[in-house]
Amino acid sequence: MPDSTVRIGLVLPDVMGTYGDGGNALILRQRLRMRGYDAEIVEITLNDPVPESLDVYTLGGAEDSAQRLATRHLAKYPGLQKAAERGAPVLAICAAIQVLGNWYETSSGERVDGVSMLDVTTSPQATRSIGEVITTPQIDGLAQPLTGFENHRGGTTLGAAARGLARVTHGVGNGVGDGLEGVVQGSVIGTYMHGPALARNPELADLLLKRALRVDELAPLDLPEVEQLRRERLRV
Repeated sequence: MPDSTVRIGLVLPDVMGTYGDGGNALILRQRLRMRGYDAEIVEITLNDPVPESLDVYTLGGAEDSAQRLATRHLAKYPGLQKAAERGAPVLAICAAIQVLGNWYETSSGERVDGVSMLDVTTSPQATRSIGEVITTPQIDGLAQPLTGFENHRGGTTLGAAARGLARVTHGVGNGVGDGLEGVVQGSVIGTYMHGPALARNPELADLLLKRALRVDELAPLDLPEVEQLRRERLRV
C-alpha cells in the first residue's frame, strides 16, 4: 500500500462546475481508495492560488461570464500550467477546453484570450449541440468506446500541436466538421463529455490515475453497476 496521499485538484468548482463535472474528482478519489491508496480532493476556488504540486487536476464546464473569471484566475496563478509542464495529468471538460486554449469567442462575439495550454480556438456554432455522444478513442491506453452527454455551442478547432481524443460515431463532438471529439496535448486531455465523464468511462479515469501515479498497471475493479451504466448509455 502506498505511503503517501494522492492529491486531486478540483480547479475552480465555484465557477467551473455548471454541469456537475466536480463528480470527476470524486470518481478519481473513489477508484484510488478502492485500490488501497490514500487520496484527497483539494478544492481550488477563486480565493486560492492554483498549486503546481498536486498529482492530477480536473476542471469542469461553465457559462461565458464564469469562463472569463476562470481565465483571469489561471493567468494570474499559473500553477496549473506549471503542473502540466512537469507532466501532471489534467482533465478539462467542455468550457475548460476553451479556457485552456489560445482564444475563445463568446456568444456575444467577444474574443477572449485563453491561457494557451492547448493549441485550440473556439467560436460559436450556428446551433447548440445537445445529446448523447459516443466516440472511438484515438490515443494509446484507451480501447473502449467513450460515452457522455454533450451540451455546448462552441465549435473547437485543433491547431497543429493538438490532436483529437476520439472520433465521433454518434453525436457532434467538437462541432467543426472534422469528426473529432475532444483534444489531447501533452498531459492535458479535454472532452466535451459530461456525465460526469469519468463515471461513464472508467478506462479514461484509470488512464489519468496511471499517469498520476506513474505506473503501467492498476489492480482491476469489479464494478458491475458501472458496466451496466455503460451498456445503457451506449444503446442510443
